[in-house]
Amino acid sequence: MAEDYAKLVNETVEKFGKDRGRLMDIARALHAELGHLSEDTIGLVADALGIHRVEVRDMASFYAFFSREPKGRATIRLCNAVVERMKGADEVAKAFEEAVGCSFGETSEDGKISLEYTPCIGMSDQPPSALVNGVVLTRIRPQDVPGIVAALRKGEGGGRLHEGGYESSEVELNLRQTGPVVFAPMERGAAIRKAVNMTADDVINELNRARVRGRGGAGFPTAMKWDFCRKAEADAHYVVCNGDEGEPGTFKDRVILTEQADLLFEGMTVAGYAIGAQEGFLYLRGEYEYLIGHLQQTLAKRRRLGLLGENICGREGFNFDIRIQLGAGAYVCGEESALIESLEGKRGAPRDRPPFPVQKGYLSRPSSVNNVETLCCAARIIEHGADWFAAMGTKDSTGTKLLSVSGDCERPGVYELEYGITVEKLLELVGADGAQAVQIGGPSGQCLAPKDFGRAISFEDVPTGGSVIVFGPERNLLECMRQFIEFFVDESCGWCAPCRVGTTLLLKQLEKVLEGKGTRADLDQLERLGVTVKTMSRCGLGQTAANPILTTLRNFPDLYDNLIKPGDFIPSFDLKKAIAESCAITGRNPELEEEHV
Repeated sequence: MAEDYAKLVNETVEKFGKDRGRLMDIARALHAELGHLSEDTIGLVADALGIHRVEVRDMASFYAFFSREPKGRATIRLCNAVVERMKGADEVAKAFEEAVGCSFGETSEDGKISLEYTPCIGMSDQPPSALVNGVVLTRIRPQDVPGIVAALRKGEGGGRLHEGGYESSEVELNLRQTGPVVFAPMERGAAIRKAVNMTADDVINELNRARVRGRGGAGFPTAMKWDFCRKAEADAHYVVCNGDEGEPGTFKDRVILTEQADLLFEGMTVAGYAIGAQEGFLYLRGEYEYLIGHLQQTLAKRRRLGLLGENICGREGFNFDIRIQLGAGAYVCGEESALIESLEGKRGAPRDRPPFPVQKGYLSRPSSVNNVETLCCAARIIEHGADWFAAMGTKDSTGTKLLSVSGDCERPGVYELEYGITVEKLLELVGADGAQAVQIGGPSGQCLAPKDFGRAISFEDVPTGGSVIVFGPERNLLECMRQFIEFFVDESCGWCAPCRVGTTLLLKQLEKVLEGKGTRADLDQLERLGVTVKTMSRCGLGQTAANPILTTLRNFPDLYDNLIKPGDFIPSFDLKKAIAESCAITGRNPELEEEHV
């Protein structure tokens, strides 16, 4: 048995060429086969790769989808993001606990099923949702749960689950409105054929004339990024597509990857030509593993058509290919330097900058990291020209923007709209009359009040990576903000104290206010703490983690004012509550005990 075990590990490592950089793939393969990554497995992998086991342990302990201890044959990962909870995920969770016979974070007595929570899995337009061994379940109702659990206990953990009247729905596309850029019909290879008849400088200049900016939220000019990368001297350059769509409420990339994967790979190939790269990577979030077969087939077809590989489109010396790297559950890997660390088979901790990825990225070589939507726009610009693209949108925000809309609206889904549309017009389009608030850009963005619904979605006014969450008039808005902060506490990589400690302090301070134990001084402290976390944190996660609090303090002051009490100080520690259990056990009177203390 021990020999078979060692043989499995060695064969898996051999499959990936004994490449330390493929450690993520090795770990994923072994985890799928063994159900967890034990210390013995970690040691065998380290020996086979010729590295210290701490490197393997460090990586394996970082990602949510890797377990160090045995789990059930089926692991149900129920999404507990804000939108899912708005739509009944808490009731579904109770139903799972009752049907499985254990709490979340535990495994059933028969060892068959484990229950875990997971943050947003890109299905906020069809909640509540869950992953079961990589299979996506959507629109789960409490009454569906017994059938799901019965099917899993019978061993039907893969494919479609059907038992007791429940059949899992396929993932719905929910592409509500197409536009002329990303979701228009395409001619496969058209952009590449135009690009190879231009110089690399001309390709970059065309993007510059189009004034296209990164669609991930930061809005850095794409042409400038490509130019910096191309001019950085090195023996290799790389194209990296950031498909780690982890911002709660965002799912536009899921729809692009389903419907327009060809366009994405076209854009990556154009980028390869422009920056002088021979290899590109699509870093795909682990939650989208169900798309891997479709994406690999698309790549294979492009290779057969001469759109990937050697001498692409007959251009001598233009060699470029793409590999897909699956993640394993870590929100922080959406930050470009953390993504590169993960791509290299390490824990996804953000790097110190400078140097920036365009100078020293993947394997310390110049790397252009671009969002899925950005690369699609780049392909279209080369295909149709800069003037065509720049004619859409606004002066500083050209083209269209994909918006993932979810929450309290009649028509959740993906909308391709020109930059400059107002929040008010968007709410009309999605059927969200009477909205109390709109969270633009996900938890890391800003919460807008009705007074701001006339503002425009654009880089110069209200920027967003794509997430739009609508809160109806009956929602407890500040409780939703508390859940956002809880998300950041869980997802912090822990590297720097302002984020690691600061997010926890923010959560505790906010909870004190929500419990009615806060004063005006507590609100002032909450704001000061938020600013400190924002300005002192090392990467984008910490720098935006306080936004749910800071933007609601600014835009919804009455909600906080209604909760605070007069006076300078109200203790957050309830002594009577703290000693109640011990008094009940010993038969003492908590009132008297409190007096003695």
